[in-house]
Amino acid sequence: MELVTRSKMDRDDLFKRLLRAFSFEPTTGQRTVIRHLAAFLLSEKHHPAYLLKGYAGTGKTTLVTTLVSVLPQIGKRYVLLAPTGRAAKVLQNYSGKPASTIHRKLYQRTALADGSVQVRRVLNKYRDAVFIVDEASMIGTGGTDRSFTSKNGLLDDLIDYVTEGENCRLLLIGDQAQLPPVGTDESPALSFDVLKFSYSLTIASFELTEVMRQSLESGILYNATALRQQLQTEQITLPFFRLGAFSDIEQVVPELFEELLQDAFGSRDYTESVIVCRSNKRANLFNQAVRVRILGMEGELASGDLLMVVKNNYFWLDQQDTSGFIANGDILTVQRINRFENMYGKHFADVDVRLVDYPDSPQLSVKIMLDTLMLETPSLSEQAFSEFAAEVEADYADIPSRRKRYAMMKTNPYFNALQVKFAYALTCHKTQGGQWPKVFVESGLSPEAEPDHQYVRWLYTAVTRATQKLYLVNFGDRFFCDEQ
Repeated sequence: MELVTRSKMDRDDLFKRLLRAFSFEPTTGQRTVIRHLAAFLLSEKHHPAYLLKGYAGTGKTTLVTTLVSVLPQIGKRYVLLAPTGRAAKVLQNYSGKPASTIHRKLYQRTALADGSVQVRRVLNKYRDAVFIVDEASMIGTGGTDRSFTSKNGLLDDLIDYVTEGENCRLLLIGDQAQLPPVGTDESPALSFDVLKFSYSLTIASFELTEVMRQSLESGILYNATALRQQLQTEQITLPFFRLGAFSDIEQVVPELFEELLQDAFGSRDYTESVIVCRSNKRANLFNQAVRVRILGMEGELASGDLLMVVKNNYFWLDQQDTSGFIANGDILTVQRINRFENMYGKHFADVDVRLVDYPDSPQLSVKIMLDTLMLETPSLSEQAFSEFAAEVEADYADIPSRRKRYAMMKTNPYFNALQVKFAYALTCHKTQGGQWPKVFVESGLSPEAEPDHQYVRWLYTAVTRATQKLYLVNFGDRFFCDEQ
């Protein structure tokens, strides 16, 4: 491999090198992006950044794979990042290179003298590095939680971190049709105006709209593209789906549903399948159906259960492991249940678990709060948590100082119990960034309700979680085109 220094290379040379490394005959849009990337990589402007948006099937992954193959040839390092562990795993799989969550790269845990843990953003010591961030639609600007010393949002900290490095640059990649962060109408990390006017970046942007020919051979991507086109219209019109001769997309017949679930979950290979729901209430119903009728699980929790963490937790990892924490969205398998107990008005279990998306990580012994398993909210509400915290604080009533009482509470294992839900069925926000070979999408729409733009955006995000087989559950015939 010939190593080319910047002084020996101009934009045209780099454009040609990237073009040769591209796996397919590029579309017009892809060719434009490749030319933009050549300019971006060689730019000497202040804090260069590039925003690459694109629909499913437009070739974003191929462009990333091309880029990481060429960067070492021009003397540049790269760092692959994504908002969640599952999204990082997808990025790692398609690029063939190591990827990390943004949190694990940016933040470091520090044990304080009182035994509590504080999380700080680390210094960026990289030089001439390109930070490639996938699934950027999930990155928000809301303030971080109380364990952080920084009160900035994740996007703020990410940009501060990248621009702190010497001659580092930022590439943000995402699909604007996917769901934005919870509680927002727009994904700030995919907004050119937000990036240009809120941060000290020299930003350029492009959106890929032409779906690659080979992608349209997939029924999943063909129908995802049709949904994306619906989002561009002023009025949503049914039907949404054309099944035709596609073998990778199927309307589920009720009498065969349980058999399909048995095939998907019966082997207990939880990396293969997921059910996507519109609400936590519906997810709870499906989770119990899978646990009881398919897996034969008994009781509130069983060994072998699949759980998702629904709130960041900084307590249970080894104090010597400063690489990160157990994050909201991490998926666990229960290896062993050691005991159940009641405390502070809540129900807990001491369990041994493994992190599904980090197979090389050691088994962890943790305490989990069972009260969150069947909640119809994403996690324990602020009011419920405040009431629980007051119960814990009462145990330290003999300590006069409120600050010292709170410091002691932060070392309390019950106060730091993992908040979890079952993870066979998840809301769409919880699956975002991940991909599964088999995906069941439940309509989540009452028979008389009419879909709107918000619903189609949800449906597009849910449909694009599937890579091999998409099952459409509880969708009426009005959603399907008669044309074969």
